Amino acid sequence: MDNSKKKKAALKNSKNGNSIKKSEIKKEKWELKLYVAGQTPRSLAAFSNLKKFCDEHLKGQYKIKVIDLLAKPQLAKGDEIVALPTLVRKLPQPIRRIIGDLSNVEKVLVGLQMKSRNGFYK
Repeated sequence: MDNSKKKKAALKNSKNGNSIKKSEIKKEKWELKLYVAGQTPRSLAAFSNLKKFCDEHLKGQYKIKVIDLLAKPQLAKGDEIVALPTLVRKLPQPIRRIIGDLSNVEKVLVGLQMKSRNGFYK
């Protein structure tokens, strides 16, 4: 199966609510936005935890954009941000949101659909 067919299959699976396969995680480019409120301890912890998580699980296949809503509050509306800090996965689709400091790796894996709730990759 060529890469375009694999990507289409991954997109179809993710749209159907299925977890993204472990082999597909390595190939996808992940676009992540972290919404924070200044440099509070919780915001700094969220960024640190996200960076550590990405280095461990996505190994160079990610792009993180940090958005400080104290500086640009109008940006909260576009991604429907209601609490901070919030991580938004833009790519691969579907869009996923996780609220909090991202300290619980298992919840982040499940929230980003990298692992199913029963703890096994599909």
